[in-house]
Amino acid sequence: MSSKDLSTFTHHGAPWAELSFCVAGTGVTGASAARALHGLGARVVAIDGFDDDNARRRAEELRALGIEVRLGDDENLPERVDVLIASPGLQPTKPLFAAARAAGVPVWGDVELAWRLRPRENPAPWLAITGTNGKTTTVRMLASILEASGKRVAAAGNVGTPVVDAVLARDGDGEPAYDVLALELSSFQLHWLPTWEESPKDDAGAPRMLAAAVLNIAPDHLDWHGSPEAYAADKGRIYGGCQIACVYNLADPQTEQLVHEAEVEEGCRAVGFGLGPPGLSNFGVVDDLLADRAFVPDRHSTAAELATVGDVNPPAPHNVANALAAAALARAYGVPPVAVRDGLRAFRPDAHRIAHVATVAGVDYVDDSKATNGHAAAASLAAYRDIVWIAGGLAKGASFDDLVSGAKNRLRAVVLMGADRAVIKDALARHAPDVPVVEVAATDTGAMELVVGEAAALARPGDTVLLAPACASMDMYANYGKRGDAFADAVRGLDPAAG
Repeated sequence: MSSKDLSTFTHHGAPWAELSFCVAGTGVTGASAARALHGLGARVVAIDGFDDDNARRRAEELRALGIEVRLGDDENLPERVDVLIASPGLQPTKPLFAAARAAGVPVWGDVELAWRLRPRENPAPWLAITGTNGKTTTVRMLASILEASGKRVAAAGNVGTPVVDAVLARDGDGEPAYDVLALELSSFQLHWLPTWEESPKDDAGAPRMLAAAVLNIAPDHLDWHGSPEAYAADKGRIYGGCQIACVYNLADPQTEQLVHEAEVEEGCRAVGFGLGPPGLSNFGVVDDLLADRAFVPDRHSTAAELATVGDVNPPAPHNVANALAAAALARAYGVPPVAVRDGLRAFRPDAHRIAHVATVAGVDYVDDSKATNGHAAAASLAAYRDIVWIAGGLAKGASFDDLVSGAKNRLRAVVLMGADRAVIKDALARHAPDVPVVEVAATDTGAMELVVGEAAALARPGDTVLLAPACASMDMYANYGKRGDAFADAVRGLDPAAG
């Protein structure tokens, strides 16, 4: 049973060698935590429930550093452990965590560990983003804006660099490598944060974001969180102790409710973003301009022009909303309007996110394989008119009535694929019975060629063939990227000169 006073472990100069840690999980995040703690002199035991080739490879890399690794068992807590570090994704119902509670061993996530490892002097402030969809795009937009303002920034957390590595990174002079961190935080990571209410005055408690945003909330990962309410509550933890601004989505009342429920520092403001003209203290769009009516000298009568809709790549409505959220966080940090414009112009989206593949015979082919749930697919479908929609895969227990009902007037036709295509077909029959539907039952390596061929036959010049599956990919592909690659290859096969 741990009896150490952990309140003193608030920066990387603390006496970490006095503690013994168990790191649960040896993936990217767990390995980052294990390396960092071992490097600080702490005793570390890394455990992992897998004992396959990948787990053994990761274990050998850690053992080469002198870290003890135990494979094939992440249910039992090792002896003489002061703190358990939980990798994101490990379900809180695992016996491991019950054993920790019974033994009085505190559980930290990687974000709390990183907070405690910050430098004592002038630590880089944290700007954090979560949401069901759009997190990665928004955090990369934010990083691009911060870079345009001349700041050294890391996009870290659930994307890019593990947050522990970002906090500990040093430049050639041994000084912290980054001026500011742009963090993407998943609901899994946020679940393991201590709430601000639990330790509001303790610097060793919950991380205090300079500003934080919840982009949207839609049912997801319910098997992990247990309920939509628990999922939303974990997302809301990002606002705890916020210092400057809690940024929320004007089109999603649940995100505003999370702001109202949050305990924040005195003076922290609620800042909304939306696609209409901005109200007081909000960000929005006026004509073709992205506008800030929050961080200006006289927000009652003026707004700052930040960029044009055309500066957003691509300028789909949900992506413009992402840009506004990124701009709000950057402005909360203090960047000038010109940096918002320059950062958005410099930003290039990651692959498989509403990416134009080619135009063939007057038809645009767009890859949004990253749209792995209904909420993401709805945003993608809203960006186009006259769509031949390619959908299907693993539905993960989701229903599609709202998705189909909202998109039916845009659908020229639908091509369905994947294990759970019948669920989408049933929703189409209920809500869009006049829309032609073609099913492709094949699941082999040539299946996407058949899918794209059917879509091409249904499309007319001026239409968009949109891969926005609303489902996970693992029934047919290793990941959504492989699915998107197969789509792009099939499209180019229609006309080798296209694109």
